[in-house]
Amino acid sequence: MSRRCLIGVALAAAFVAPAPAHALTNHQIAGLQVALRAHGLYRGPLDGVAGPQTRRAVIAFQKNARLSADGIPDHGTRLALGPLGQPLYGRRVLAAGKVGWDVSVLQFLLARRGLLPVRALDGRFGGMTARAVRRFQRRTGLAVDGIAGPATLSLLASGRRPARAASRVQRFSVRSSIDRWAREYGLEPRLVRALAWQESGYQTHIVSRAGAYGVMQVTQGTWEFVETVLVGRAVPRTPDGNVRVGTAFLHHLLHVFGGNTRLALGAYYQGAASVRRHGLLPETRRYVANVIALRTRV
Repeated sequence: MSRRCLIGVALAAAFVAPAPAHALTNHQIAGLQVALRAHGLYRGPLDGVAGPQTRRAVIAFQKNARLSADGIPDHGTRLALGPLGQPLYGRRVLAAGKVGWDVSVLQFLLARRGLLPVRALDGRFGGMTARAVRRFQRRTGLAVDGIAGPATLSLLASGRRPARAASRVQRFSVRSSIDRWAREYGLEPRLVRALAWQESGYQTHIVSRAGAYGVMQVTQGTWEFVETVLVGRAVPRTPDGNVRVGTAFLHHLLHVFGGNTRLALGAYYQGAASVRRHGLLPETRRYVANVIALRTRV
């Protein structure tokens, strides 16, 4: 099951039975509460708890929208909620000007850490939200840019401090490595920086569920392909080596797809064979759009 499906199932499960007063929060529910409040149907606290008030508001909205009034905020209900009903938190990079459910959740998580007043939860990424993101990044050792990328979103949702947060020196080293290998392979440094930021937030030690790791989130299979086919020798298993492998692989994909940046980025995320067979899937198109947007910010 995909991560997207798991999130949707977890969200629906929160409404199968009314939540007791002591129920734990589900940060995705905060996005729902903000959207329902915007429709004038929810006047309870923005607390991330799927309680009776939230459920009643969902049912009222579904009736108004002529949907099945089961009180479960499924995809159809979230779509009907409009701009504040999607996408779910964690699906895209968030920056100034963005509007949506995920922005509401971001604001809720910032408010829970005392970085944003609850009254500011409106699903719109403005100056106050950007400043709160910067404060969070500064506290946790992340790059302070006011952009909620993968590293910031994940750390906020986890409720923990990073075990190995990147230091200022380390971030400078990563950026220098990216720029050096981008020039070596004749690529635009901003493009490689944007890809690296989308993949890891410049973190050198994170590992995905699929086993991809490092700044460029490289799998073992990709590393071996780059070593044997593209480079012709072993590449050190270091952060700099990781950047080199990811940059060399992106250069290869650009060649494979005739210099088409969107297809090459899509293949980096989705796989070259899948892109040839199916084109860019909807989730991949969002990924590519995020990377393209980041080119002007990193």
